[in-house]
Amino acid sequence: MSDGTSPAKSADPKVIDGKLFAEGLRAKIARQVATLKEKHGFVPGLAVVLVGEDPASKVYVRNKGEQTKASGMASFEHKLDASTSQADLLKLIDQLNKDPKVNGILCQLPVPKQIDPQAIIDAIDPDKDVDGFHVVNAGRLATGGKGLVPCTPFGCLLLLKDRLGDLAGKHAVVIGRSNIVGKPMAQLLLNESCTVTIAHSKTKDLPGEVRRADIVVAAVGRPEMVKGDWIKEGAVVIDVGINRIEKDGKGKLVGDVDYASCYPKASAITPVPGGVGPMTIALLLNNTLIAACRQHNVALPD
Repeated sequence: MSDGTSPAKSADPKVIDGKLFAEGLRAKIARQVATLKEKHGFVPGLAVVLVGEDPASKVYVRNKGEQTKASGMASFEHKLDASTSQADLLKLIDQLNKDPKVNGILCQLPVPKQIDPQAIIDAIDPDKDVDGFHVVNAGRLATGGKGLVPCTPFGCLLLLKDRLGDLAGKHAVVIGRSNIVGKPMAQLLLNESCTVTIAHSKTKDLPGEVRRADIVVAAVGRPEMVKGDWIKEGAVVIDVGINRIEKDGKGKLVGDVDYASCYPKASAITPVPGGVGPMTIALLLNNTLIAACRQHNVALPD
């Protein structure tokens, strides 16, 4: 892991400031990229592929490109028409797999309906799969190998370790079992010697399961589902959810956790926005840096 940033401090010591932590991590990555360029004569390159005109995806891709360049990395953006065929997209992925200047490849999801997203994920070279979604990387994570880890759970883990230090022996409950967050989050916590429960829509007595947890990671996509009376006194709460709701006639972003009722019980909690969200792009850059060093067979700069 390329962490080692200064501990993230916020005005409220209970609030885990992901934005501040991500800024520190991006600054460290920029220093590492500069070292690679000076000592080894290369910079990591990230290729992002966007198919179609999904508004949220366009904003996200633009932010990724800006932060990639700000870190000193090379940014390769491929914007394809919404009518692009799966065969043509696979052809582009193959070209990027073979391009030595491209160390990381990300195809922005969702893709148009004529394209099978799993086929695209499967086509990306696992060593360039900076999203960490390829089955090979999932297998490496599960077996303790050196893979690339999905960015959002990786970010959650760094925030937890920054706040708690050693996680060994903690009881963690992960609410959600997606391949993108829930399952890799559980595996990361297991690798840190936590006792892990994965809860989901079919879990009996979900509040009771959560009440036993020292660490709660909510990743279900249901606005403010986790209530304060579910939280054990002193638990650390990580809210992965980003849900847009209408409140008092205005749009508002909320998490999967009812922040107002959970805050008094928790010893530390991530806000929405400003918690887990900013970590995702920072960890994407981190994965690109790791991938580049492995492909060039050089050590990650300190």
